[in-house]
Amino acid sequence: MPQQVSSPPKPNHVATVVNKERELSWRVASNLFISFRYAWSGISYAFQTQRNFRIHIGMCAIAIGLSVFFHLKAVEIAVIGITSGLVLALELLNTAIESVVDLTVKQTYHELAKVAKDCAAGAVLISALVAVLVAATLLLPPILALISSTFWSQKSIIP
Repeated sequence: MPQQVSSPPKPNHVATVVNKERELSWRVASNLFISFRYAWSGISYAFQTQRNFRIHIGMCAIAIGLSVFFHLKAVEIAVIGITSGLVLALELLNTAIESVVDLTVKQTYHELAKVAKDCAAGAVLISALVAVLVAATLLLPPILALISSTFWSQKSIIP
């Protein structure tokens, strides 16, 4: 029995299908302000729902605060800011990947879903470890100098 082939869609039909898909798709930003609002919505969602995102923001604030307190060079503060920003960006991507995987798998176990989620979490872990290494390299010398000077100044006061 020969396979039946449907006739190509008529132009009006294609436009109707595209418009229908457009109506069913998630909203697309109509201007730059709306685009930023959607991005802020994603950041807010991650902050409200993801414990690790809040921890990373706290660590970022501490690292930048210590950098300013110890008067690090601008390029050193920038390096700490860039590595911290990378951790936050990867944490947002991790959240997005986890959400899409959960939506696709529909709450059933699948080995590839586990691989996707584990790899995304691994990317965050690697970036966080690098950020800690960078911050430690730049912040430990002034921290140790402060501790050392405080220790020696207190020792000379005691008779």
